[in-house]
Amino acid sequence: MDVNSLKIIYEDNHLIVSIKPAGVLSQAGEKKIPDMLTLIKSYLKDKYLKPGNVYLGLVHRLDLNVGGLMVFAKTSKSASRLSEAIRDHVFEKQYMAIVQGVIPVGQKDTLTDYLNKNEELRKSEISEESSGKKAILEYEILANSNLYGGISLAKVRLLTGRFHQIRSQFSNFGHPLLGDQKYGKKTSILSNELGLWAYYLEFLHPTSKETMTFTEYPNTNIFSMFSTIFETFKKKDCEEYK
Repeated sequence: MDVNSLKIIYEDNHLIVSIKPAGVLSQAGEKKIPDMLTLIKSYLKDKYLKPGNVYLGLVHRLDLNVGGLMVFAKTSKSASRLSEAIRDHVFEKQYMAIVQGVIPVGQKDTLTDYLNKNEELRKSEISEESSGKKAILEYEILANSNLYGGISLAKVRLLTGRFHQIRSQFSNFGHPLLGDQKYGKKTSILSNELGLWAYYLEFLHPTSKETMTFTEYPNTNIFSMFSTIFETFKKKDCEEYK
């Protein structure tokens, strides 16, 4: 991936919303592979002919093999206010997840667990209430299929933001994400992409306080089997905004 292949959804003087593909880091790490923070800085530097370093605030992350919507702050004030919104749980994040196992369409529930981060293994582990951080998510099953031994498509709404929360909680629920080598079965199914996509963001603009809403449904290989579902959602969204 390079600057020219960036997909920018929205941009103003205070923030920028872009799509992070699976296989791209949120920010530079030990692996020498592309990362969104560096790519968007290069994009801004070239677009506005800025000399020297370009400020760009990372306010949230997506795992390496997870794709979807990300918002970045173009000023320190915006970064502070967006980070505060996330801490105060007024920054809405929703995902599409493909999980292993056939779950009835229409099933809705809330998963509540307590998680600890194992720094050595870079893994989130279920723990006791007395020693872990509370993790809550809501899900609704939208579709299922007999492919890959049985899978289900879930819409997931995070009520907390813990490390690897969705992956860990669904694994503990008995339905790990498709392609998850760390929390699920050791398989070769689309190992470079998880069945997880950040499709929806909603937050107050850091300066105007206007409600900002962004939706981007997945069209990647692992989600292609549910393309008709996403097309239906797109049509409904268009009708709502008319």
